[in-house]
Order: sequence, then structure tokens, then C-alpha cells
Amino acid sequence: MPPIDAPLILTLQLDAEAQAFFDALRQQHFPPERNFLAAHLTLFHHLPGPELDNIEAYLAVRCRAQAPIELHVSGLQSLGRGVAYSLFSPATEALHHELQTHWQTHLTPQDQQRRRPHVTVQNKVTPDEARHLLAELTATFRPFVATGTGLQLWAYRGGPWELLRTFPFGENA
Repeated sequence: MPPIDAPLILTLQLDAEAQAFFDALRQQHFPPERNFLAAHLTLFHHLPGPELDNIEAYLAVRCRAQAPIELHVSGLQSLGRGVAYSLFSPATEALHHELQTHWQTHLTPQDQQRRRPHVTVQNKVTPDEARHLLAELTATFRPFVATGTGLQLWAYRGGPWELLRTFPFGENA
């Protein structure tokens, strides 16, 4: 695929059951006029589009050697104007750090920071709406385990994201 001008976003692909769970909550609680995306766990917000070929080549090799990643859905967190599920995963932190090191010269300040893995199910609402949903979801929350099954590379074109490629984990793990 030729390089593109759009920024690239890298997300961790979730197993089908976890994806369906988070998508249902997002559909229910995210303002419909702003809900352009499925639920996702973002690893990088702005990789350079002109480096697409190099990024894809690296991810294709790296992901084949990566075993599926266990993610502990450990609680909920306030985003101020939204709500997210917090995830704890040493393997995700290690992978993110490795990718940061590899792409260091291309990263924005936001992407140079340590990731706090989460999946947003509500955003862009009033603080009162967010507090209400946080209390509601916290009252019934039970920790569970999800699985990261690969990485997904997206092009950001100002609205809905365009999926460019999925890199499944574990072909050589």
C-alpha cells in the first residue's frame, strides 16, 4: 500500500466477546451524533502516514511472534465528560513500550507517554451524565478477562476511521 497523508492510529484488537460487550455499552451510552467508531483500545494516536509501508512491515513480523494478550478488565474510570473501563495488562504495557522505542523518532508527545489502557463507552456528555453512568456501571461491575488478539492499523481522515489492516497475533508465537 502506498504511503498516505493521513495520521495512522494503532489499536489493540479485542476478542469477539469483549468487543461485543464494549460495543453494546458504547451504542447505549455514547451520544449517537458522535459515535462513529466501534469500541477500541488505542495504543498510538498519531503515527506518520508517510511511514505506512515501514509500519506495516514491522507490525506484520512483530505480531506473528506475539502470543494473544490477557487483559484484566479491572474497573471503571471517569473521563470527566465520559466513562471508560480500565484494563490492566503487563503484556500490553511491554508491547506498547517496545513499539514506542522502535518508533521513538516519529511519535507525538501524546504517544510518547505511558499508556493507561482503557476502553471508552461514553464521552462528550455533561459531567453529571458521566457521573451518573459511572455510578450505575460501578454498582454492577465484576472484573473479567478479555484477550488482545492482534493489532489494527487505521487511517484518521477527520471522522470515522478507515481500517487499513489487521495484524493477528500468534502465527509464530
